[in-house]
Amino acid sequence: MAIFFLVSFLASVVGAICGIGGGVVIKPVLDMLGLETVAAISFLSGCTVLSMSCYSVTRALAKGDSGVDLRTGTPLAVGAAFGGLAGKQLFELVKSLSANQGMVGAVQAGCLGVITLGTLAYTVNKSRIPTHKITAPAVCVAIGLALGIMSSFLGIGGGPINLVVLYFFFSMDTKTAASNSLYIILFSQLASLITTLATHTVPDFRWPVLAVMVCGGVGGGIVGRMLNKKMDNRLVERLFIGLMGLIVVICIYNVWRGISA
Repeated sequence: MAIFFLVSFLASVVGAICGIGGGVVIKPVLDMLGLETVAAISFLSGCTVLSMSCYSVTRALAKGDSGVDLRTGTPLAVGAAFGGLAGKQLFELVKSLSANQGMVGAVQAGCLGVITLGTLAYTVNKSRIPTHKITAPAVCVAIGLALGIMSSFLGIGGGPINLVVLYFFFSMDTKTAASNSLYIILFSQLASLITTLATHTVPDFRWPVLAVMVCGGVGGGIVGRMLNKKMDNRLVERLFIGLMGLIVVICIYNVWRGISA
């Protein structure tokens, strides 16, 4: 149990600081450790991210310092909610096509690794890449839809791809993007959870593990939010880059292990 708490807590601390939700760390690390099935880890990771993002967003909105641009963030979140529904169905489809759960995990790890590597490359070079300032609600919904599908399918909440999209399409700085990313994650993960419950596709999992991870997620969200206020954009970005590099390495290992299983 200590491992589940530690992973969820530390991942959520970093997730709250960088706006990546924590699932992008929880999912590959628990896959690597092999302590639960692929489906159970996706579910537990999603619930943990939901709890952390729920705390972080509601607390920030209540205090009036969320940094969320509701005119842009709300259409993105609505799109992400529908994307969360679609992503969950996509995961169930992929799972049904293979009796080898290790292969399902390898597919998830491979997709996550490619996305993370692309995110890392963009982040390192973003000062040389022109950005945009999209305001059209329909376009925001479409972008949110794509984000929701990816996050729900991969079981990571939102992950690094949210930040890149917010940098590129909306010209947000690192900390503003982090706040808006958590707002989007909240909607996509809530939609994914509702779909899982409504379609009776909740995987077998241990309730004590869920309780421990949710506690770790909320605790990490509290600590991460406090640290985020004390850190400047440059430090947040350095932490983000280092984390992306680590995730790419873990994903490569998980792909290898899943294929060779």
